[in-house]
Amino acid sequence: MTETTPTPSIAADTSPATGGGSRTAAVLVIGNEILSGRTQDVNVRMIATKLAPAGIRVIEVRVVPDVEAEIVDAIHALEAKADYVFTTGGIGPTHDDITAEAVSKAMGVRLIRHPEAERRLQAYYPPDKLTEARLRMANTAEGATLIDNPVSIAPGFRIGKVHVLAGVPQIAAAMMDNVVPTLEGGAVTRAVTLVVDGAEGEIAQRLGEVQGRHPTVEIGSYPAFRGGKPSVSLVLRGTDDAELDAAEADLSTVLGEMGVPILFREG
Repeated sequence: MTETTPTPSIAADTSPATGGGSRTAAVLVIGNEILSGRTQDVNVRMIATKLAPAGIRVIEVRVVPDVEAEIVDAIHALEAKADYVFTTGGIGPTHDDITAEAVSKAMGVRLIRHPEAERRLQAYYPPDKLTEARLRMANTAEGATLIDNPVSIAPGFRIGKVHVLAGVPQIAAAMMDNVVPTLEGGAVTRAVTLVVDGAEGEIAQRLGEVQGRHPTVEIGSYPAFRGGKPSVSLVLRGTDDAELDAAEADLSTVLGEMGVPILFREG
């Protein structure tokens, strides 16, 4: 995997909030290299960002090693919670790429050599380069539909609610671009960010009171330091514009009463 760090952002978020008819997703990150700290995952953020405009909210993320039993158990658990499950990693040509086997076992079907996936690999690689190891990348769960890979040809696959993606970020992102249009979405949220001066503890009680008055709007509080001074990003998320506007107005009034300046607003 490419070892890169995503750029933090406090821009307006478009991910769906709880309720409002949003659909849900879970992400299963597979790989010893993630757990060891050698490679930093960037796919979770990418998946959540691509799903958000479709009204699909990531509700859980798990990271498991390249161990079949742990992958199977995680898939079963996440299937029970979310409308869609996305796995990343473990579909390459090496001995530790066991995601296809684990997904097949979790879904109760055979692992097969998918004819169309094999044909694509045969067309992509010269005969002397299409090794048995590379042909492993044509293995899928029986009954699966292929997910196109325009970057390096070896496809992912989907079976039921489980979508099996590559771990390499560029390939995973390209696969997601092909997957998202096939999904049934939900209510898309709008989000507003208010960045305020001061420490989180100073506004916590009044912030909780605002949340209590606006239960359909999710209000998150994210402390940080700006120029060596404490600040807080207050993010309001909701699927109803009127309710979100009312919550923002209420919060702005409360902050004014407390003498807490709003440094800037986004959303």
